[in-house]
Amino acid sequence: MGMFNSILVICAGNICRSPTAEYLLKDKLKGKSKESSADSDIKVSSAGLTALVGKDAETTATSIALTNNIDMSNHKGRQLNSALIAENDLILVMEERHLSDLLGQYPQARGKTFLLGKWIDDKEIPDPYRKSKEAFEHVYQLIERACAAWTKYL
Repeated sequence: MGMFNSILVICAGNICRSPTAEYLLKDKLKGKSKESSADSDIKVSSAGLTALVGKDAETTATSIALTNNIDMSNHKGRQLNSALIAENDLILVMEERHLSDLLGQYPQARGKTFLLGKWIDDKEIPDPYRKSKEAFEHVYQLIERACAAWTKYL
């Protein structure tokens, strides 16, 4: 896969899945740079295709992350735009639909946009928004596995 200096994680609203993946990746990459002498200063951020701009991360997503020592309290939703596409080396999306929507709007993202679940059998990560706590737990576990798998290639 090669060297990436910046990663952008995308979902729809940018308040549940993409912030969870953003903060999980940051945490895993921090752990990785501690293990090796190489300082992995990969910048990770997130945005939404139809973002709830300025909104905090969703409360259930935030509390599940927190029980796993991931603090998303600083997160604010933001809208995807062409500048964000241009300044990131790798773009990770949750669903096949996001992939086609994103490439339809930003054909220049082709070749650097992949499913977050690429290394876990191309699994899609469903939207837990307004669903049960169990749905959020399930999504958290999926995102955690997907991020762990990506860090081998980063």
